[in-house]
Amino acid sequence: MVSTIEKINKQEFQNDLLNWFKEEQRDLPWRKDQDPYKVWVSEIMLQQTRVDTVIPYFNRFIEKFPTIEALADADEESVLKAWEGLGYYSRVRNLQAAVREVKENYNSKVPNTPEEIKSLKGVGPYTAGAILSIAYGVPEPAVDGNVMRVFSRILTIWDDIAKASSRKVFEQAVRELISHDNPSFFNQALMELGALICTPTSPACLLCPVREHCQAFEEGVQNELPVKTKKKSMKHIELIAAVLKDQEGKYLIHKRPSDGLLANLWEFPNVEKSQLVKPKDVLHDFLKKDFQVNIQLEKESLTTIPHVFSHLTWNIDVYSGEILGQVEQKEDLKLVTKEELTQYAFPVSHQKMWKAYQEMVRA
Repeated sequence: MVSTIEKINKQEFQNDLLNWFKEEQRDLPWRKDQDPYKVWVSEIMLQQTRVDTVIPYFNRFIEKFPTIEALADADEESVLKAWEGLGYYSRVRNLQAAVREVKENYNSKVPNTPEEIKSLKGVGPYTAGAILSIAYGVPEPAVDGNVMRVFSRILTIWDDIAKASSRKVFEQAVRELISHDNPSFFNQALMELGALICTPTSPACLLCPVREHCQAFEEGVQNELPVKTKKKSMKHIELIAAVLKDQEGKYLIHKRPSDGLLANLWEFPNVEKSQLVKPKDVLHDFLKKDFQVNIQLEKESLTTIPHVFSHLTWNIDVYSGEILGQVEQKEDLKLVTKEELTQYAFPVSHQKMWKAYQEMVRA
């Protein structure tokens, strides 16, 4: 790789990239200033989520939690509710835990050294590099998928970007080429280039500001890079769930465990199907055994909801039904009104269940 870097005129590469970014950068709310807290929030939101999706979430989140102190002092329920729909909820739980560390240990000022910032919960090398370079002007690499794709083509790096060990190769490449005069724009420009021009398929090479420096374009192998092995096959889970109402018109909701998938989010009762027992009987037995709740389900399901995670898929048959008798409410089991329901954070799949139920009621 060293030999390929040596082929590049470092100063010209930096100039071409930075000049393009100054002219073409998107108007994004987290670019209004260089507040390290806002940069931090945006980078956590942007992990595995599209920019267009993040913008309204970011604006609402910052309006509700405008400072380190505001987020540190907030209760988790309100934070999860503000994050509702973005997915990967461990990200925001880690963010709040780290923000509390900053409030307690750094007088509410985001650290500006690699060692300190990487010690915060949930802050990996990419997030640390993004905050340090964008907010503080520190020439640290911020290597995400976009940057690896761009540099794999510019420098014809054939290392498999799906392997964790490859990140070091790209971090070293960025360290050698990063602008020390403007590391903020340099890193943002690489991300922007990967998002808008040097895309995963059909890169727009003729529009690329650094095409003259790109060795993959020169060799005609831009569509073969980056090298990325496919993920292992997905796990598929079949579930049955129900929106259940009692005689007073209240709905039964359940809080997920405090660790694992979708931790601490609320949901409508659901259980994995069995090949040996009828689905409706599985749900009935589950509620009776685990929560001492008796139910009666409608004959036909409301809908079937597929939901895809990074490592598994859910296929959920959704029913409506009635609660027979009393419910002993607990910390993780509540009966709530239709209005109260909006105060709790639900996974996207369960938001879809509620929407389908409301449409059925109105029909």
